[in-house]
Amino acid sequence: MSRIGKNPITIPEGVNVDYTDGVVTVKGKLGELKQEITDIDVSIEDNVISFERSSEKSDQKSKHGLYRALVNNMIEGVTKGFSKQLELVGVGYRASNQGNRLELAVGYSHNIVIDLAPEIKVETISEKGRNPVVKLTSYDKQLVGQVAAKIRSFRKPEPYKGKGIKFVGEQLRRKAGKSA
Repeated sequence: MSRIGKNPITIPEGVNVDYTDGVVTVKGKLGELKQEITDIDVSIEDNVISFERSSEKSDQKSKHGLYRALVNNMIEGVTKGFSKQLELVGVGYRASNQGNRLELAVGYSHNIVIDLAPEIKVETISEKGRNPVVKLTSYDKQLVGQVAAKIRSFRKPEPYKGKGIKFVGEQLRRKAGKSA
């Protein structure tokens, strides 16, 4: 039984939610998102969205909570937005941006240049004595997470010194070096 799927979603002020032909469209001050929904019945009444399933099949049970969570993230995204921060830990690691073009120097013979989607705003913070930080913000939670994971994959943190690209606040599992 999906406990998440049973919870209704209240639509905040300034957000317009439309459900036609199996597609939920959410418009807000930050942008517009669409999500296709199959096998689940969606009803919008009095600024409340509720999700119902027609049977107890396992695929419908799993989609029940999934679609509710996706629509809730869409509503939260167009009102507040989402952000992820990545920290570059290592000697000589640098990050800079010009518009939506991110340039990373993370110990390779060449700099990594990434052209980001127009929905994502990127900001690089470089302070003396601190590690550089890359801040990604957007109204699409999936897109922010995917881009952050892609950037992290260029130099994952290693377990001995902790060098690499990590999320701010991420706890790394550290290993002891070899003992003589």
